[in-house]
Amino acid sequence: MSRVVIVVDDYTCGDDEIVEASQRAVGEQIVSALKDAIALHSPALATVDVVETSQLKKALANPRQDEVIDKDIIWCPLTLNVPNTLEFIGQNIFQACKQERELRQWVEQQLGYTTGESQPLGTLVLPVVCTAKGLLYAEVISHGERVNEYHQPVDLPDKQRQPLYHLAYELLQFLSAPPAVYLLEFGYNEQDIVFDKLLPFPAAPAIASLGVQKPDLFTCHWYCLTHQPIIDLTIIPKAFS
Repeated sequence: MSRVVIVVDDYTCGDDEIVEASQRAVGEQIVSALKDAIALHSPALATVDVVETSQLKKALANPRQDEVIDKDIIWCPLTLNVPNTLEFIGQNIFQACKQERELRQWVEQQLGYTTGESQPLGTLVLPVVCTAKGLLYAEVISHGERVNEYHQPVDLPDKQRQPLYHLAYELLQFLSAPPAVYLLEFGYNEQDIVFDKLLPFPAAPAIASLGVQKPDLFTCHWYCLTHQPIIDLTIIPKAFS
């Protein structure tokens, strides 16, 4: 039996109750979608635990918590705020993605793309499924007008796709990205790509793929973590209607 641990941010009480309720609902939807993927597509029976970052930090600080450092655990962080002491396959890339300014500087200096540090940002997301055999680029996702509202697919012309794919490829190569789903957030300054950040897990925008893309991004992420093959990514025909 496999043991899966999903790591999420602590829930905090903010001043805006409506925004807080929306964020909590989205967080629950993300966890639910990942749990569904695990239940439906696990090579073996799996138990799933969900822990907040503060709980995980306490557990890692306690040397008697042997189950926390079990090497057989499949870690599924859904936050960049993972304790530095947690050892898992994606440890290095999570730390790199957390250093947003440094990552933007590398993209600007080494790849020549404009970055979000000095230019106005757009609201687009390129999902990249990094498999053991290579990269699969999903259809772009856009942010809606409301908080936590997302839409897929965004039909970009080929002349915009190719530089975007090149950016994603070079960035993931540089980071030695292990198999997972990555969300590259970007925008446009006229026709120029503006790189913002990279997330090494299916965050809120991935919700747009549910019922739209096959397999959806949460299932893709689970396939990657468990080394299951992904042949192709397809958009369900009704998504274009």
